[in-house]
Amino acid sequence: MATGKINVSVENIFPLIKKFLYSDHEIFLRELISNATDATLKLKHLVSIGEAKIDFGEPLIEVKVDKKGKKLHIIDQGIGMTSEEIKKYINEVAFSGAEEFLEKYKEADKDAGIIGHFGLGFYSSFMVADKVEILSKSYKEEPAVHWSCDGTPKFSLKKGTRKTHGTEIILHIADDSTEFLEDGRIRTLLQKYNKFMPIPIKFGTRTETLPKPDGAKEDEPAPTREVDDIINNPKPAWTRKPSDLKDEEYSAFYRELYPMQFEEPLFHIHLNVDYPFNLTGILYFPKLTNDLNIQKDRIQLYQNQVFITDNVENIVPEFLTMLRGVIDSPDIPLNVSRSYLQADAAVKKISSYITRKVADKLNSLFKSNREDFEQKWNDIKIVIEYGMLSEEKFFEKAEKFALYPTVDGQYLTFEELSEKIKTLQTDKDDKLVILYASDKEEQHSYIEAAKAKGFEVLLLDSPIVTHLMQKLETSKENISFARVDADHLDNLIKKEDTKISKLSDDEKDKLKQNIEEVLSDKGYTVQMEPLDSADSPFIITEPEFMRRMKEMQRTGGGGGMFGMGNMPDMYNLVVNTNHELVYEILNTKTAKKRERLINQSLDLARLSKGLLKGEELTQFIQRSYQMIK
Repeated sequence: MATGKINVSVENIFPLIKKFLYSDHEIFLRELISNATDATLKLKHLVSIGEAKIDFGEPLIEVKVDKKGKKLHIIDQGIGMTSEEIKKYINEVAFSGAEEFLEKYKEADKDAGIIGHFGLGFYSSFMVADKVEILSKSYKEEPAVHWSCDGTPKFSLKKGTRKTHGTEIILHIADDSTEFLEDGRIRTLLQKYNKFMPIPIKFGTRTETLPKPDGAKEDEPAPTREVDDIINNPKPAWTRKPSDLKDEEYSAFYRELYPMQFEEPLFHIHLNVDYPFNLTGILYFPKLTNDLNIQKDRIQLYQNQVFITDNVENIVPEFLTMLRGVIDSPDIPLNVSRSYLQADAAVKKISSYITRKVADKLNSLFKSNREDFEQKWNDIKIVIEYGMLSEEKFFEKAEKFALYPTVDGQYLTFEELSEKIKTLQTDKDDKLVILYASDKEEQHSYIEAAKAKGFEVLLLDSPIVTHLMQKLETSKENISFARVDADHLDNLIKKEDTKISKLSDDEKDKLKQNIEEVLSDKGYTVQMEPLDSADSPFIITEPEFMRRMKEMQRTGGGGGMFGMGNMPDMYNLVVNTNHELVYEILNTKTAKKRERLINQSLDLARLSKGLLKGEELTQFIQRSYQMIK
């Protein structure tokens, strides 16, 4: 039996890198700028601990386009590399220099801020270049080096001419990637991926206008000068302490993140944790609508100030993806190209932390300034309701600050609401019945009828409220929700309060038969109820359970969950046996007049319910004119 070691050939490594390893060719620039930042931060760290005896100064990273020569230059003033280091870090594919550096200086690396995790980052250059050169000089007293490779496993390494410490990468751009020789394209990429890198990035120069000297003539042009065009903000707001930031600075950073967003955010949440994982960031609550299809993916994910993605699924709970802002964590596990998030236990912890932090902030805002919180409720409720539905821990915390607005503009917590309605709004089994409207205009007559009886009516109009009510009914004892136009009338009339009908049982049976004959093809269930004489003669209600199931179908529930397909419309026609018009219908001498009165009364009830449309509405109007004549 023979044993041995498998040798992995690198003959095909460059085609693999170009075609498969990285999901998007443009990220080569992100990787090279990250490496340059690493090199600079390493030098800063060595200077701070006294190992590098040089003046760190104020280094920057420079990116230059040589369109005529078809070259792109990335130049840093960092730690540099010796000949041996180039052999080790560049020629040995997938060896991570950052990891070795952190291991070597692990006792003093807390503030090093080293970005690199992947030894393959440099090789992304070959996605856009058919030749790459490295000109480097170490901070140590060793000769400069010049490395060159044409995209094959062969390379050349010779003595270089660079005089100062640092590294210059020269990409000879391939014919199929000449877009990366355009200033506009490079500037766009730098602002996308490197906008908040911790080292200043120079890309060309810009003209700066200076103040006019004293005594200058009015028509004399102001003096100007050429200055470095620094395209990034090395100290973004999320890297600073909350105590060092004012509200206007948070607002300014929001505008920096979203320059085309003209509305100010409602409030912000500053994230800052260093155990059991490292995470910083700022989340903003924008004004939100009831539209669940609003743009998501507006939270930007960074890793040590390097932009990774704006798809933060799994890191941020789904209900918070409607927010905006930044999350930065070196502990988020990514694949080798830093393009995709990998499943990991740390991600779940991060998600839980963010959920808790948002809940605590909302509770703090509610307690410190309830009036202001109430004013913002309609702009943030969709996030809170969604969170209560999807995250159990958030649901538990939201008990303290979730609000239930009434149709009259009051905002109540669930505890306050329960206390307010516990006497009047209980059913025959002493179960609390919470009335609500989903549309104040469409359900106006039902709202007024409920208020006339002294009932409190909530205004719950978000698209997911049906699902939320289901959850509340499940999690709390002895409560039920009923829309004001639902079949709840019996539930709110206790036995001892039941009204006596003016009609005898025989008269009620006769009237019901007359009405059912007229409505035989309309699909209504007729119910005879002794209501107040001031109530409407005919009232249309809908079984609460069936109506809810239909609503849940429309918002992603009922049909798929219960396998019912499209559920039919089902309505009850409640006939008020104590109303004068009902008594008149019963005692009308001719069948034709009785039929007309029944149809007219039904259409009025349907009109109140918003069910009268099209041809039937036209017929109702014509019949009404005839009756007036």
